[in-house]
Amino acid sequence: MTDAPAYSVVIPTIGRPCLADCLRALAAADGHPPEVVVVVDDRPKPVGVLPLEAAGELPLRTLRTGGRGPAAARNAGWRGVRSPWTVFLDDDVQVLPDWSRRLAGDLSAACASTGGIQGRLRVPLPRDRRATDWERGTAGLEHAAWATADMAYRSAALEEVDGFDERFGRAFREDADLALRVLQAGWSLHRGGRTTCHPVRAADPWVSVRAQRGNSDDALMTRLHGPDWWARAQAPRGRLPGHVLVASMALTAPALALAGRRSAAGIAGALWALGTAEFALARIKPGPRTAREITTMVATSVVIRPLALLHWIDGLIRHRRATPLRSTP
Repeated sequence: MTDAPAYSVVIPTIGRPCLADCLRALAAADGHPPEVVVVVDDRPKPVGVLPLEAAGELPLRTLRTGGRGPAAARNAGWRGVRSPWTVFLDDDVQVLPDWSRRLAGDLSAACASTGGIQGRLRVPLPRDRRATDWERGTAGLEHAAWATADMAYRSAALEEVDGFDERFGRAFREDADLALRVLQAGWSLHRGGRTTCHPVRAADPWVSVRAQRGNSDDALMTRLHGPDWWARAQAPRGRLPGHVLVASMALTAPALALAGRRSAAGIAGALWALGTAEFALARIKPGPRTAREITTMVATSVVIRPLALLHWIDGLIRHRRATPLRSTP
């Protein structure tokens, strides 16, 4: 479909081995190739070379952003191209062989007010066992709205809203923030017909604990977009209110004990234990229930709730001066 609108592809990377699979799949997609593929190397201290040969004959360009985060990397990428559309891919996805042809259909069908078109993500899960907590979390991307794992934006829309907000330093919420600002500017967003595979990458047992840093980004989202941003961004609300309640019991129990109020301290401690057990069981029940998974769920459930609260408070403090965005009348 050579008459379809032209596009460029921007892929931020921190040098993970999966980049080779991403580029190889993109090179194998036929029908409507990109004008250029921009690989943005966001490693703070690059060691070794990126597997760029996997891109084959695709026109390739590389940039370095020095570890400033995926939002800054994507900004550097799209600001350096001149195509009417920019497609953002994560380095851990693999487009399907018909991806570029279906993308051509998505772009050709876009009306003048369409600011972005999302690809449909497919997360393959094990067929011989139940999925782990980490695998189920990754599978949630299949229902995520406006995820930049595969998201095409009209370059004019990116220009109008000045791209990604680089205060979002992790690969979390920067895509939801951009989508809300594009919608606020009067553009529309749609889901397209193309499909991209998002394999579950390997992760250590503490990945769910590190993910709690995202609560700081949620605090920034609330500051910028108001308390109803979850609904408008079609994002799951999460369990932060429950985390706050149970974590407060963990803090209250020793304080009451030191004050000599042993009965009240015992009640607070029991509520913390019950809340933590409920959280752990909710994560264990749908999973494979192996000894490793159960141990991981119990250990991480103990620390997730207080860390979620601490990161939320950190976000409230750090972003207290962020200017709320106002809808135009």
